[in-house]
Amino acid sequence: MKVTINDVAKYAGVSIKTVSRVTNNEPSVKQATVDKVNEAIKALNYQPNLAARNLAGTKSYAIGFIYDNPNAYYIIDMQNGILAACKDKGYELVIHPCNAKSETICDELTALVKYSRLAGLVLTPPLSEDPKVLKALTEIDANYVRIIAGEKDKDQNGLTILVNDKFGAVEITQHLIDLGHKHIAFLSGDLHHESTKERLLGFKQALTINGLELDENYIIEGKYSFESGVDGANKLIKLEHRPTAIVACNDEIAAGALFAARLAGLDIPVDLSIVGFEDSPFSRQTWPKLTTVHQPNAEIAQVATELLIVKRREQDAIYSKTFTPEPIIRDSSAIPKP
Repeated sequence: MKVTINDVAKYAGVSIKTVSRVTNNEPSVKQATVDKVNEAIKALNYQPNLAARNLAGTKSYAIGFIYDNPNAYYIIDMQNGILAACKDKGYELVIHPCNAKSETICDELTALVKYSRLAGLVLTPPLSEDPKVLKALTEIDANYVRIIAGEKDKDQNGLTILVNDKFGAVEITQHLIDLGHKHIAFLSGDLHHESTKERLLGFKQALTINGLELDENYIIEGKYSFESGVDGANKLIKLEHRPTAIVACNDEIAAGALFAARLAGLDIPVDLSIVGFEDSPFSRQTWPKLTTVHQPNAEIAQVATELLIVKRREQDAIYSKTFTPEPIIRDSSAIPKP
């Protein structure tokens, strides 16, 4: 396996920051420490690459935003949050959309780090949840912060912003149950996103807590898009026993479901309640306005970036912060029709 800066630091008995100072020839390091680090480098045959040295130095003032997400509103919120932190701290933003399913995604991202001289990366799902991507970035000693779905960081891997999607899904489903709904469907987003899995888990948990039976016909797999919401709702509407309420995995899906339901002649929320997730502009642009779950994406991105900038010289730091989405009750949910 490739020797990393972590291995050198452990061998020499010093911090990663100290190894970085030595490899960057900074004058503030004692000669005895320099000799100890150089001995470790020689013993381990460590070869610091240009990207790692740039990341560890003081001359790089650019943060990379790496994403694969079809939701334009999500991307804009993330960009705005990262930009706010960058402007405040004197950094620039490099935006890099990519295909997370590409066979060359690891090479693509490591090349980006090498040639763009990035101080660090803000990784969003599904890239932030991909072990191969994280391993490739760690091997070049890249700084990054992950934004992931979950109640806790299972891997305890560096800097992490957690979004408790499951809790938000439990709460929004409970809202429908409290209104009296017993036949509730779920329109899923892309299954390779952990957020989809967490929201589905929350949906199922709410049903179980309330003693309601799960109907597998009411769970429709889809994508995070308006068209997916239209397709999924059409399938549910055609069922002999259609649901009285729908939980959509995001607001774009919910807006598509609402569109399909109204085309089918259904009155929202009298005939069918529809709720979304994320509280994007979609939720306020529909008629009626969508009941949804507020997820402060711009704030999440800003906090993630600030954390990355502050901790960039503490590359061995493990730190996480959790955001908990909360329901926003509007006009698309109501008591079920008798």
